Amino acid sequence: MKILGIDPGMAIVGYGLIEINKEEIKLLTSGSIQTDKKLSDSKRLLEIQEDLSTIVKKYKPDCASVEELFFFKNQKTVIPVAEARGVILTVLEKYNIPTFSYTPMEVKQVLTGYGRAEKKEVEQMVKISLGTDTLPKLDDTVDAIAIAICHSRNIN
Repeated sequence: MKILGIDPGMAIVGYGLIEINKEEIKLLTSGSIQTDKKLSDSKRLLEIQEDLSTIVKKYKPDCASVEELFFFKNQKTVIPVAEARGVILTVLEKYNIPTFSYTPMEVKQVLTGYGRAEKKEVEQMVKISLGTDTLPKLDDTVDAIAIAICHSRNIN
């Protein structure tokens, strides 16, 4: 089963595609969709829609897990992130990809056993889950992989 994890954002959308075979988790691809701050919001949302459509068509995930907006410290970014998440959910629906949502706290709880775990603890559990010593540099990409792993543990 291929699971596409997505960490939504207006500036950066992180994604990670994992494949589950029994107990083994394999990272197939990961990366980010990055939009230019100089562009209008509508152009940035269109770029997210087009790039995510390309990813979905190329890799054909069986399902997707998307971070849910739970609590935002920065009120300036909550609406653009919500708009980006709406575009992401629309693309997944267009391609009939079953979609599941997890809050950051749920992801931390599933991966580390503690819902208020630090980012480094989550990263360490992602490394262990994938059997690797290295992770992508962008936090958004690592978060997306963690979201995919979270879903893999909720379906077993």
